[in-house]
Amino acid sequence: MGGFAERAWTLIVNPSSGGGRARQLLPRIERALDARRQVFRVEPTRSLEHGIDLAFEAIDAREIPVVVSGDGLLGAIGGAIAGTGATLGLIPAGRGNDLARGLGIPTDPVAAVECLIAGHTRPIDVGEANGQRFLGIASVGFDSDANRIANEARFLKGTPVYAWAALRALIGWKPARFTLREGERRSRFTGYTVAVANNGFYGGGMNIAPGADPSDGLLDVVTIGEVGRLRFLLHLPRVFKGTHVEDEEVVTVRRTRSIEISASRPFTMYADGDPLTELPATVRILPGELELIVPEETA
Repeated sequence: MGGFAERAWTLIVNPSSGGGRARQLLPRIERALDARRQVFRVEPTRSLEHGIDLAFEAIDAREIPVVVSGDGLLGAIGGAIAGTGATLGLIPAGRGNDLARGLGIPTDPVAAVECLIAGHTRPIDVGEANGQRFLGIASVGFDSDANRIANEARFLKGTPVYAWAALRALIGWKPARFTLREGERRSRFTGYTVAVANNGFYGGGMNIAPGADPSDGLLDVVTIGEVGRLRFLLHLPRVFKGTHVEDEEVVTVRRTRSIEISASRPFTMYADGDPLTELPATVRILPGELELIVPEETA
């Protein structure tokens, strides 16, 4: 317990997050905080960089920064303040809310406020790719195309946008050749995706790395090899359950602290729903660098 309810909170709100969901939820959040007599202020963001600035301003004022948004703003702020000793709160208000899903943080705004009031914390690891930090999953390949399509879609919300984007990406997909290097060990494969996971979920609930633990000091590297489009499509529902990893002919999982990734053609690596860096990329883990407020059962 950190006594966080005794300190003022800065709600860092992305008004456009989740297609306007954050803006819609804000009155309920404010009523819940007023009912608990919690001191707070609301700061809308203009960009990811502005959100980071607001977080540091809150920390300098000895306030608790609370992200009211989705994985993108959470990843940007969490990555920026990692290693400072500051504590971060979250009220999920995005399309995917995958880090919240993995840590059991409620998506209901009133329940999320109660979680914050309780003040249980957990140190979580932070990923870094070519010096750019992320909290959830950094992935590349087929996922690069699917993420780009999902980010361009404005007419769908939540999980359906990611499923739709995957179907659109599948139409034009051609397998790529990937090279993975861990120290002196090098491997190559032809296929769809390399996902470097600090958290189990991405894409609005896809459990791509069911064994990933954001506090174990390791990255789960999941690769999806070459397979026909129909088989890939039929297996897609299994990713939501995490049972796709049972298909060891196509899916491999390994754990590491650092990995280098390159490919036979250019790809943008995405993380927390946003572009992160270009290949080739070196991805590593920064153990326990961020203190996050979580439910008691996952603290």
